[in-house]
Amino acid sequence: MTMTPQYQPKQRCFTLLAILISAALPLLAAEDEWTSLFDGKTLLGWQATEFGGPPEEAHVEDGKLILEMGAAELSGVTRTAPVPRINYEVVLNAMRVEGGDFFCGLTFPVKDSCCSLIVGGWGGGLVGISSLDDLDASQNETTRFMTFESKRWYAIRVVVTSNRIQAWIDDKRIVDVRTEERRISVRYEVEKSQPFGIAAWNTKAAIKDIKMRRLNPEQAKAADTGD
Repeated sequence: MTMTPQYQPKQRCFTLLAILISAALPLLAAEDEWTSLFDGKTLLGWQATEFGGPPEEAHVEDGKLILEMGAAELSGVTRTAPVPRINYEVVLNAMRVEGGDFFCGLTFPVKDSCCSLIVGGWGGGLVGISSLDDLDASQNETTRFMTFESKRWYAIRVVVTSNRIQAWIDDKRIVDVRTEERRISVRYEVEKSQPFGIAAWNTKAAIKDIKMRRLNPEQAKAADTGD
């Protein structure tokens, strides 16, 4: 069917807009190369997660992603651009600015499922994975307690491979769990963070330096089987 002339300019506009948007979104680089997921200026590639509060609760300030305490118990952002689902590494820096609960609920994909690394939950000190076999971060073998200072940056790193999830805080490994024959899931409160998002619970949080890389086959094998 031949398109009538009056619709052609509109189609060209929409096509050009789609190309520009696609070009602007930061896509992951080749294996073993880090890609920045946050430019420190805008929420490009992200959207405020629909937790019930106004979208302005997630905003950029002085080069940091700020998650405000607001109308809902949760505030956060969800990635709108594609991310890998296996054999990857993600790093970021997180700070509890105000409040007393988790300041980094990092939801991330594990093959066809997702789970969350909780940092500073359940009153301020709990760390763990939600959820493994339907047991959340307060109930499974990844549960641990740490002391977190307000207004101090913590370096967070997560590595996901075919049969393993590992996580570090300030170079200390705090999660090392095999995932064969495990049910991986998220708590219902953060379902809208999937597949990749960051949330805070009744806490004002600051996030910066969010980066991700795909692992090459040798790196993935070493991470999956090594110490």
